[in-house]
Amino acid sequence: MTEANVAGIVLLSLKVSATAMVFAVPIAFAVAWILARHEFAGKSLVQALVTLPLVMPPVVTGYFLLVLFGFNGMIGAAFRAIGIDFAFRWEGAALAAGVMAFPLLVRPMRLSIETLDRGLEEAAATLGAGRLMRFFTITLPLVLPGIIAGAVLGFAKALGEFGATITFVSNIPGETQTLSLAIYSLLQSPAGDRTMVVLIVISACLAIGSVLVSEWVGRRIGQRRRA
Repeated sequence: MTEANVAGIVLLSLKVSATAMVFAVPIAFAVAWILARHEFAGKSLVQALVTLPLVMPPVVTGYFLLVLFGFNGMIGAAFRAIGIDFAFRWEGAALAAGVMAFPLLVRPMRLSIETLDRGLEEAAATLGAGRLMRFFTITLPLVLPGIIAGAVLGFAKALGEFGATITFVSNIPGETQTLSLAIYSLLQSPAGDRTMVVLIVISACLAIGSVLVSEWVGRRIGQRRRA
């Protein structure tokens, strides 16, 4: 495997993880908001479903994605009618990564929303601030560290996703072969040790960097609360 191949794998992994976060973060924030601010029948079931990808075998998650978003799946067929395919494509890898990272996105966002002093929002309301103004000028800036922390952890999880990805989109070089899948392939090759070590080091550096950023954001949240 050449340096160009290694660079391609890293860039593909970053593209898949970044795309997963772009689409998953807004949905995760909406779910976190509903769980933090509203009481409704079936709330515990929703919480369980959100956590499911974290506790269920990733291969099972990948199988369900294949059933739903495959060429003949209930959702996949509808997308295919408008020219969008997920199965065996990098878009599907991004979908799998986003689903697997989803619980890690929701939890810190929900905690940030739950610990927000709602008295600040109420005070702004008494001064005439509308709902949207209160959200964008008070609520969002205060919960932003939680959103960032969740996104960083989710990004790190997406980079290392393996089981659901290989089940849903296979291991196709140049299309779906991310870092974890490339390392798996090199494990099967007697001559792949050197490249495998390079990819492992890159994966470790990206993961450690993501965790350090998440920890830094967490400390910033603590400092804000103490202030």
